[in-house]
Amino acid sequence: MKFDTKLMKKLVSIYGPSGNESIIREYIEKEIKDYVDEIKIDNLGNLIARKKGSGKRIMIAAHMDQIGFMITDIDDNGFLRFTNIGGTSPFVTLSQQVVFENGVVGVIFSEPMEDISKLKLSNMFIDIGARNKEEAEKFVNIGDICVYKTEYQENDNVVFTKCLDDRVGCYIAIETIKQIENQKNDLYFVFTVQEEMGLRGAKTSAYGINPEIGIALDVTGSGDTPKAKTFAVGLDKGAAIKVKDNSILTHPELRQFMIDIAEENDIPYQMEVLEFGGTDSGSIHLTKEGVPSGVISIPTRYVHSTIEMASKNDIINSIRLLIKLLNRDIIL
Repeated sequence: MKFDTKLMKKLVSIYGPSGNESIIREYIEKEIKDYVDEIKIDNLGNLIARKKGSGKRIMIAAHMDQIGFMITDIDDNGFLRFTNIGGTSPFVTLSQQVVFENGVVGVIFSEPMEDISKLKLSNMFIDIGARNKEEAEKFVNIGDICVYKTEYQENDNVVFTKCLDDRVGCYIAIETIKQIENQKNDLYFVFTVQEEMGLRGAKTSAYGINPEIGIALDVTGSGDTPKAKTFAVGLDKGAAIKVKDNSILTHPELRQFMIDIAEENDIPYQMEVLEFGGTDSGSIHLTKEGVPSGVISIPTRYVHSTIEMASKNDIINSIRLLIKLLNRDIIL
């Protein structure tokens, strides 16, 4: 299976913070519309693509939204104050470039700090080069959202760029839609909104679909960098099969089924026990009477930064695992 650089580069380059996913949704819809039987957008903005089958109703979720920053105030000198949309670190954010939906670029910096260890977003501002408030307001308004601005990069082993969380999950879902053939199960691929704000899109879309099985595709952390917190997940060791995070204890029989599929097909995998965070599966598994749910995670270094890094091999093996899983009768 060949890694599609063009698709991945496009996915991470499109503006799409939480609550503003229309542009990335339009791109994904065009990319997959010829490979699915039905496609619709629900009331919250989730993109739901169905590949019909006679087997179990399975929901596969990958979130389209990315973290960002919302403008809360513009001062008399044209500097922008902001709050976070999703989880961000002031230390990662300091001196980074950001871009708004209209293309306006700014840089994030901070007030003078005697003790930089006490840096908070409230000490920081965005400078778009405006000379005063009136000039700034010609380009940016209160409530506008910007995202990190960085260039996509890759080498033979890895990709590193912004918002692999979770455009890499979208990439895996898109490639699976294109490659899977003659599947038995009734598949609902959902590209969800507002995951970074509390798994909101997955909650509403799962209620509408009422799946029998749920599978989320999302990034996880890694424990393979110098002096990293002990965590038995690393790059280039295979797709990560989640055991738990703060939003879910994955269904044990579905988890074992994933392991069996990986071993039967010589797909490298690793087990993931994450002590923080969550994915769309956290909402899916609590839908109505409950939905047996699992997660295929993509090991990623430097999550929620401008240089998130993932292994091409892990991404490809995640696609392989998902295709094999969806092509099987799942009996729990």
